[in-house]
Amino acid sequence: MTGQTVGDAIARHLDISLVSFTGSTLTGRKVQEAAAKSNLKVVHLELGGKSPNIIFDDADLDQAIKWSSQGIFFNMGQACIAGSRIYVQEGIYDRFVEGLSQSAKELLSRTGDPFAEATQHGPQASQLQFDRVMEYIDSAKADGATIYTGGERVGTSGYFLQPTVITNATPDMKIVKEEVFGPVAAVMKFKTEEEVIEMANETSYGLACGVFTENNSRALRVCHELNAGMAFVNCYGWADVQVPFGGYRQSGNAREMGEEGIYEFTQLKSVHVNVGLKI
Repeated sequence: MTGQTVGDAIARHLDISLVSFTGSTLTGRKVQEAAAKSNLKVVHLELGGKSPNIIFDDADLDQAIKWSSQGIFFNMGQACIAGSRIYVQEGIYDRFVEGLSQSAKELLSRTGDPFAEATQHGPQASQLQFDRVMEYIDSAKADGATIYTGGERVGTSGYFLQPTVITNATPDMKIVKEEVFGPVAAVMKFKTEEEVIEMANETSYGLACGVFTENNSRALRVCHELNAGMAFVNCYGWADVQVPFGGYRQSGNAREMGEEGIYEFTQLKSVHVNVGLKI
């Protein structure tokens, strides 16, 4: 049986009281709808994202490039928290783009068999996923964005994609608005803190965000303003099992890991005991 068949049966089963689902926002909606039509079971959703990663001009540029590269190219971009929208303050934009591009090229030189020890960049999960990512890259080209680095298939067989850096993207483009789930970063400029907060929040998702700056007050202030369930400061994607994992909006409605993650699988009960009250 397929995952769809099994998942639908679980979501509709009257003897199951809770379903925890990790996957796409589209499928998450279907699970929630099926559950609502059965026994109103609790549904925990950990869904997609289009996470912003913000680089201020006072950041350690070398470290920001390295962490941002890991944040988008980890697992070939097949990560829900991938920092796929990178906003860089205009004074360091060109240097950042060149640095991220160089990082992408270095990864390309280590692309190959995922079972080989030297490999750092493997394939997409399937032909369907490969085609989907290529469609987003083609869409970005058609919309007027620039493929600064990558954007092509690696070899003639398998589902290997070049790590890709895109510039000249605008907020209305699919490459900026929709989850790609592949090794594709859209890098955009910003001028002020207020501007980038508005740009970063212009999404239906709310899973993660990154902030790179040497100003701790600004880092915490920006994290507070961003609509994301998780924030990384001067790093990206460095999750800890003791810390809750989950997002806002169409990125989900529950938390995994940490103490809060345990509470998600429990129910509250109030017990009232009379210890002497007479009526």
